[in-house]
Amino acid sequence: MPDLSSEQTSPGASALTSVCVYCGSSNTADPAFLNAAFEIGGDFARAGLKLVYGGGGVGLMGATARGAHAAGGKVLGIIPDFLRGREQPFDDVETVIVTSMHERKMMMFERSDAFVVLPGGIGTLEEIIELLSWRRLDLHAKPIMFHNPRGFWDPLFALLQHTIDEGLTPPSLADCWRSVEKASDITPTLLAWSLETRQTNASDTLRFLT
Repeated sequence: MPDLSSEQTSPGASALTSVCVYCGSSNTADPAFLNAAFEIGGDFARAGLKLVYGGGGVGLMGATARGAHAAGGKVLGIIPDFLRGREQPFDDVETVIVTSMHERKMMMFERSDAFVVLPGGIGTLEEIIELLSWRRLDLHAKPIMFHNPRGFWDPLFALLQHTIDEGLTPPSLADCWRSVEKASDITPTLLAWSLETRQTNASDTLRFLT
């Protein structure tokens, strides 16, 4: 479970500074997805956002890190020791070696102010479902953004809506993420959402105090 001690938002909370990316680690992905990942990483860097990612140098994971690094951005990779051979860490950026998937996911969560989900496979699905579950339990309120080229994530959204329609998930869960189709829209939408959230929290706190 996340450590709630650092998750409380106050009127003076700092601006968004780091973004975690969940995405596929396969080099057989659509080249358009790989190019978009590189672009998104570069956009983070140009916006002054530190990239936190799974530490691998392959697939969309590696493309995002290379994009951020090429644009002069800060990058933190976090990878379990047993995956170093398979996911081939990108050695040009700061990389932390951990002992387990659980440790990797917790560190990625704790080091990030927001999350962006790019196209990915079963591992990405596992990560985002856990993140949404923690949101459902009010364990965090960090922004969650999907890059949804060609409607890649539409089947997941349909499944989540199905659980809402069946009364198994509260309708409010659908408000905790946003989805954009264009890679170039990720960073500006995320920054605007973060600012909106901080302003809303500040206004709510002021009303409570007065």
